Amino acid sequence: MQTIVGNFLPRPALQLTAETEAVLVDPADGSRVLCHSHWQRDPAAEGCLTLVLVHGLEGSSQSRYIQGLTARAWSAGCNVVRMNMRNCGDSDELTPTLYHSALSGDVGAVVDHYTQRFGLRRVALVGYSMGGNLVLKLAGEWGARAPLHAVAAVCPAIDLAAGSDALHEPANRIYEWHFLRRLMRRYRRKASLFPHVYPKNGVGPVRSLREFDDKIVARYCGFRDADDYYYRAASARVIDSIAVPTLILRALDDPFIRLTAETRAKIVANANIHLLETKHGGHCAYLGVEGGDEIHWAESTIVRYLMHQHRARHGS
Repeated sequence: MQTIVGNFLPRPALQLTAETEAVLVDPADGSRVLCHSHWQRDPAAEGCLTLVLVHGLEGSSQSRYIQGLTARAWSAGCNVVRMNMRNCGDSDELTPTLYHSALSGDVGAVVDHYTQRFGLRRVALVGYSMGGNLVLKLAGEWGARAPLHAVAAVCPAIDLAAGSDALHEPANRIYEWHFLRRLMRRYRRKASLFPHVYPKNGVGPVRSLREFDDKIVARYCGFRDADDYYYRAASARVIDSIAVPTLILRALDDPFIRLTAETRAKIVANANIHLLETKHGGHCAYLGVEGGDEIHWAESTIVRYLMHQHRARHGS
């Protein structure tokens, strides 16, 4: 209920001026991702906390939850970078590749780009669903590397294989159909732009997300098969190496995000991670009892958490 209704409840329009830039993430093939950034006018903006926001599967920098979080973080005095994954946000022409859950290096490349450009000292990562897996994966890979300061993940797809199989359960087929329809449309778009890489025919019928990952993602992104992709892309493999303050927000009634007992044990054992599990919340919805701007309470919770970590670690 929350998963569906949350997509239709309005948020105030994002009225901030954005700087748009295509950031190079892979010099080998020239792949770039489209970013929209918002910089505080204070001359010391490089010392502000900068949030890099990463959307979920088939979302974009224009997704409502990304815009809502941007407005809150800006009001709290943060710089904000709204990152699109490869091809998302109408940026298919910027890369010959597909996007997938193993590309945590793209998030790192965006952080490095803006750090070099502006001399950023404190960067926090925020990801939703698929984007949550990406930011947790990067945090595990980077450890305490500067300027990484903190991380927040909302309904992260940490255990990819379990989540993919959950989407194929009868109760979740409407979600799977929604994702598959958009993913196949994107694949056809890539085939029209790069016909020498992606044949329009030849992949056969695709009836599940696992089949899409097996027949398309694995085939064109360097994985043996879907299982190999899920294993190598899952942040569950490196989550015990996270070394900065991290908030994981997880709803127990999320219809298709699954967390294995082994992964949950790793999370609980890591003192740097705060796991906040709620009885209700759906998938990335988290609707509160208060109306108006506060109905999407996860967004304000994330900003409060990150600002608390910022003040606690820097005495401000």
